[in-house]
Amino acid sequence: MNIMTVIPQRRTFFIAAFLLSLLSAPLIAQHTSRNSLDWAGTYSGTVPCGDCEGIGTNITLRADNTFRIERTYLGRSAAPFIDSGRFTWRKDGRTIELRYTKTGRELYMVGEERLTMLDRKGAVIRGALEKQYILNKVPAMQPLRDVIGEALRSSVRQSMAMAASLSGQPGLLPRSVDKNGALVTCTSQWWTSGFFPGTLWYLYEYSGNDTVRRYAEAFTRRVEDQQFTTNNHDVGFMINCSFGNAYRITGDTLYREALRNASRSLLTRFHPVIGATRSWDTHKQNRHWQFAVIIDNMMNLELLLKSAAEFSEPSFAANARTHANTTMQHHFRPDGSSYHVVSYDTVTGQPHRKQTAQGYSDSSAWARGQAWGLYGFTMMYRFTNEQKYLEQAERIAQFILRHPRLPLDKVPYWDFDAPDIPNALRDASAAAIISSALIELSGYVPPERSAEYLSVAETQLRTLSAPEYRNAPGTHGGFLLRRSVGSIPHNSEIDVPVSYADYYYVEALLRMKRLRGW
Repeated sequence: MNIMTVIPQRRTFFIAAFLLSLLSAPLIAQHTSRNSLDWAGTYSGTVPCGDCEGIGTNITLRADNTFRIERTYLGRSAAPFIDSGRFTWRKDGRTIELRYTKTGRELYMVGEERLTMLDRKGAVIRGALEKQYILNKVPAMQPLRDVIGEALRSSVRQSMAMAASLSGQPGLLPRSVDKNGALVTCTSQWWTSGFFPGTLWYLYEYSGNDTVRRYAEAFTRRVEDQQFTTNNHDVGFMINCSFGNAYRITGDTLYREALRNASRSLLTRFHPVIGATRSWDTHKQNRHWQFAVIIDNMMNLELLLKSAAEFSEPSFAANARTHANTTMQHHFRPDGSSYHVVSYDTVTGQPHRKQTAQGYSDSSAWARGQAWGLYGFTMMYRFTNEQKYLEQAERIAQFILRHPRLPLDKVPYWDFDAPDIPNALRDASAAAIISSALIELSGYVPPERSAEYLSVAETQLRTLSAPEYRNAPGTHGGFLLRRSVGSIPHNSEIDVPVSYADYYYVEALLRMKRLRGW
């Protein structure tokens, strides 16, 4: 046999043997979830529950094949149930079996950035609720300092763009957006007119940017006429957020007198028999109200307390205390939640109706109302150092933080008693107000509760700063946040950006930044 014919035959044999070995390799050598995906991390979602509103679930998978699971039964308990153990991979390389130390085992399919809960036989659960069995991977957590820094820098750019878009429209201020995402404006008479000037002042305080200051000055002048307003209680929002921040940050006496005038205007609405400042003169929703006081009115007391110190006017502080005391006595339920509206009899000075205007029902806990109360009584303690105000703020905080329907990301539903939870709309504005209040409140309480308040506030800031709630530059009329709820009963500003959400969001970012020394 010729040697030249033998060599090619042997080469063909070895190639065939090599290819056969590849085909018979074990399955694990192929691409599977186990060896191809970055599966270690935390997965989060809300899975269906037979006897509750859903089970908030967080599962952390570790590279050493151990895990930790945290479950919160929504509508039943605010306290999470925590378990841990080890997990094993099945032969398919994509299914894991979690073996708990306390409660048995569960099967999950590992996919790209997700876990899918399986039935006991390892099959996907089909049906109308199929997608609710999916837990999505939580992105790696950025340092909070970086989150806050990026959010503030973006807020400066976005707010400057909004200011520029309105510069040629005298007297107008941003309010919200319409159904097409176009900017909706208001004049100084609308209750939210002072929030955008206030946001600009906060961003100037952060950035030192002269252009931001010029915009802040210009938009503050647009609400100047409201210092003489006596037909509503919102003069506190209008003037304190704008002129109050301007005077605090710059020290320019140009802004000082407006604070005194606005405080005097607000006092015209105080009723000595009732011991409170009137909110609305009339309201279409209920013509039976005699002297309506809403929980929001707690926020306007800051104007009075600032002016009392600045101008040595004790009547300002006395009226603020009296209003807070009356509110504390009549607005709150035993569980720490508040009514939205209390109407008082003008003869006896006692409540004759306790109702809602913007909440789900008269007996429900409207989320933004709880936020106003928390912020207002925390602020009262700051100015007075009276223990009863601190205790009231803590009662409200415990109601909010321990509520079984507070979602894991700490952005509340628009009403804690909304009937369609967990599908009810969230309210970013309530979350921003609560976050800002909790950061301040953390400085007045023992370390353990301080840590709890700051943990919740941090979660809220991280959530609000993520794409689900924060607007991309150039969208939504230039607002910073979306997904706020104005008034569902009035079909007004539902699931849209609003100026007060942006104001308290930036305030909370700055408060956390200062607290951490960044």
